[in-house]
Amino acid sequence: MTDDAVRLRGLRKSFGDHEVLKGINLAAGQGEVVSILGSSGSGKSTMLRCINLLETPTAGEVWVGKDRIDLVTDKSGNARLLDRKKVQAIRSRVGMVFQSFNLWSHKTVLENVVEAPIHVQKRNRAEVIEEACQLLDKVGIADKRDFYPAHLSGGQQQRAAIARALAMHPDVLLFDEPTSALDPELVGEVLRVMRALADEGRTMLVVTHEMSFARDVSSRVVFLHQGIIDCEGAPQDLFNGGGSERFARFASS
Repeated sequence: MTDDAVRLRGLRKSFGDHEVLKGINLAAGQGEVVSILGSSGSGKSTMLRCINLLETPTAGEVWVGKDRIDLVTDKSGNARLLDRKKVQAIRSRVGMVFQSFNLWSHKTVLENVVEAPIHVQKRNRAEVIEEACQLLDKVGIADKRDFYPAHLSGGQQQRAAIARALAMHPDVLLFDEPTSALDPELVGEVLRVMRALADEGRTMLVVTHEMSFARDVSSRVVFLHQGIIDCEGAPQDLFNGGGSERFARFASS
């Protein structure tokens, strides 16, 4: 294997008779920011969910670093995960930021951030709390640490979700439409945090409709159409006519 942070080989995913991913080959190098674009239903979110195993791939290979996620076929012909402990270990190295924040409503912002490092990674509580406060300061909501999610704006909730993902010390950050549930005036505050993370050299795979982020921040852009990669390349190439006709229509719509 190479030193890619994430690699997909022949990734397929079906729901019943509907094949959503039709053989995806994709690699993200260490420190690379890959923006994943495509129309609704193209398979973008499903691909992310296969990387962190919220969905079990139907076929193909998923690598996180040098670790491959192994699949076996059961008696019914369905793919399942072979080694649950390995899955949990790999999943802990992949941070996920969801469209709908997915914060625990009954816990404060600080409690949301420290929950997994303390209870999943078994790290020292005092150290985790200290680091969580630093992360909340990093994303600009240190003053909201004792607030519950319902008392925050959508942008503040999403920044809390980013802090929660960072608290696990992930090798890779996955963002699934992180700004699409936000009011327009709140999008910028989340994108600023994401730009700062990119500047730090974080490995990020970002499903987004934010063309400015894809064009200005990404190392590479991948365009999905109906479960396949239609085109990919450096943003300056794709956004200046080097992609497919379908991508040009998408980018200008």
